[in-house]
Amino acid sequence: MIAYIERFVHDNDVDSMPEPETAEEQGDLSPLFNGVDLQGTVEFAGCGSDSGRDFGGVQLSKPLALIRPANSDDAKVVRLASRSPHLTVAARGNGHSVNGQAMAHRGLVLDMKTIEPKIIVDPATAQADVSGGALWEDVLKRCVLGYGLAPRSWTDYLGLTVGGTLSNAGVSGQTFIYGPQTENVTELEVVTGNGDVFVCSKNENPELFFSVLGGLGQFGIITRARVLLQPAPDMVRWIRVVYSEFSEFARDAELLVTRAEGDSFDYLEGFVFVNSDDPVNGWASVPLDSDQFFDPSCIPRAAGPVLYCLEVALHYKNEDPPSAVDMRLERLMGGLRFVEGLRFWVDVGYMEFLLRVKRAEEEAKANGIWDAPHPWLNLFVSKTDIADFDRVVFKNILKHGVGGPILVYPLLSSSMWDSRKSVVLPEGEMFYLVALLRFCFPYPKGLSAEEMIVQNQEIVQSCIQNGFDFKLYLPHHTSREGWKRHFGNQWTRFQERKARFDPMAILAPGQKIFPRNWQPS
Repeated sequence: MIAYIERFVHDNDVDSMPEPETAEEQGDLSPLFNGVDLQGTVEFAGCGSDSGRDFGGVQLSKPLALIRPANSDDAKVVRLASRSPHLTVAARGNGHSVNGQAMAHRGLVLDMKTIEPKIIVDPATAQADVSGGALWEDVLKRCVLGYGLAPRSWTDYLGLTVGGTLSNAGVSGQTFIYGPQTENVTELEVVTGNGDVFVCSKNENPELFFSVLGGLGQFGIITRARVLLQPAPDMVRWIRVVYSEFSEFARDAELLVTRAEGDSFDYLEGFVFVNSDDPVNGWASVPLDSDQFFDPSCIPRAAGPVLYCLEVALHYKNEDPPSAVDMRLERLMGGLRFVEGLRFWVDVGYMEFLLRVKRAEEEAKANGIWDAPHPWLNLFVSKTDIADFDRVVFKNILKHGVGGPILVYPLLSSSMWDSRKSVVLPEGEMFYLVALLRFCFPYPKGLSAEEMIVQNQEIVQSCIQNGFDFKLYLPHHTSREGWKRHFGNQWTRFQERKARFDPMAILAPGQKIFPRNWQPS
């Protein structure tokens, strides 16, 4: 899930950038590595397409070297960049950004997945020590199959690295209960921009701990995280219900996320879909099983161009009597105002539920669309503005869909997000995640990647013009002023942290926040 693509054509024109002047910029980095005790491998200029592109498929770069570290000590190679006035370092996880955030044009790219994967579970404390380059799907399998435990907070797609999601936030349908993934770690091992390795937590090196979590890779590279676990259920009852009015969808979603823990569902998300028979964006996107049928005759005649689906899930154990699961479900569903006749559910295994997007990935790869461009846009929109956002964006700009899911669901803010961390949020006690998960492939009314980017820009500009309180999630800006607006009153703190932990601005150049050898402003 990646954010708004700003000034796409200009940023993507790699060949128009200034010509390199020094030997290092031209690709002759071998002298820099003389005498370096590196257990992994280094591939110099021409190091392959993966390190110069990402999931978005709309940004390109030309790194000078791809480093495949064998262990966390190898990540200290960032010290090499300090010997040059120009070199930068990007830590690349599974390459799932879409705006080049994990790229380093004419710099060094660290492939974090090559670090020896470690997932060490301690059942006594219900925690796991996990390598920063480990994929969440591997953490899931190790913890559940080996110990009957699981992390408390997830992302929808688990083919992401632990260090990557913790550098942003990590949100999904469990966030309203446990907070984002950044709230569910107790300790980190971090390599700073100075090349120093620190263990940090709320009590040990706390400023680094709070800086790195949600810090967009600006203050350090996460090489290990200690993740909170809980007992894993066996099964999940997965339910979708449909609404014709946004006000009723929002009322029910907000009611459920504000109930006391144990008195609500174990997962809650939602999405917008087109009120038509469009096979990609319409009614067909709602049923959970191939033998389920969406009956459009149930939709009220007064319904608009888009409808809304509330998606919830209930955990249970194999030994729970079916009648008890049914009774609990009906109690939780009582009073919800969804459209009668448009309720869908299936029972699936817990791991199958969490890996649901993996199946979609496999289908997309089989259809040849996984490698197509993905101009995704992610926003946090204040609760006070979400109804107007629905009117301006969902019912107008996006009334024909986006060629993929349009997620929208509420999250609690102050009680679930520690303000000492680097993530910035809209004001208020509640806000909504909005995620446009676009795919570029032929279908009726489909847009090209360039048209999708223009539409993303239109949405962001509409938010600004209407005075909506919003933030880009997994943000991307190309100017210092854009980043200052993004961080608002936290900009000074963000700069101070940069000056302390990465004073030469070596790390994460693809974010385009700080130029090399920057000065505070």
